[in-house]
Amino acid sequence: MEGGVVIAPTDTPRTRLEPDERREQILDRAIRLFGERPYSAVSTTELAAEAGVTRGLIHHYFGTKRGLYLEVVRAMVLVPNRHPAVASSGPLISRVERSVDWFLDTVVVHGKTFVAVTGAEGVGGDPEIERILAEADDIAAQNVLTIVGVSSPANANARERAIIRAYGSLVKGAVREWVRDGTLTREEVRLLLVHALIAIVEDVLPHLPAQPDPPQ
Repeated sequence: MEGGVVIAPTDTPRTRLEPDERREQILDRAIRLFGERPYSAVSTTELAAEAGVTRGLIHHYFGTKRGLYLEVVRAMVLVPNRHPAVASSGPLISRVERSVDWFLDTVVVHGKTFVAVTGAEGVGGDPEIERILAEADDIAAQNVLTIVGVSSPANANARERAIIRAYGSLVKGAVREWVRDGTLTREEVRLLLVHALIAIVEDVLPHLPAQPDPPQ
């Protein structure tokens, strides 16, 4: 027992794995556990038992529980940004639908953990986590602008990126309503995200007043 939590025996066999494989195994188990309970409720002893390794091995690969959690955050918010290339030709709605479908299919694999690390369930106020989330938001905004044919990462307008980052907040909220709260279905989330993005591209971005980018 640790911190009032009973550590059940794990059935995970301690097989010999290459270092990269062992690290990925630990990370995979951590992704699942941090999706089931808040950060503070998951101990390194439990993480080690679930992964079938010693606590020392977790410290070897990740340093601390916080270090492991930072890797979980990176996996959750950066992987959905590794979007396959979407042709900038063809109808806008087709490109947006393919992009939203790919995102939802990717996120739902570890939906509860995605919701946890992007919301209040994670470690609030941690500057490193905030930096990772901000970086992921900016990468996602540039990717979306490229997919919808508005601009490329090389010449993306700062205000365009800001508007798409605001759309990203809608995306996270919609996923939370679907995955955690069950107040929306996947199809309802898809409908919302597709048509909201099309409205932004067609009715918002073209009407931005001309002005220089804010100083960096």
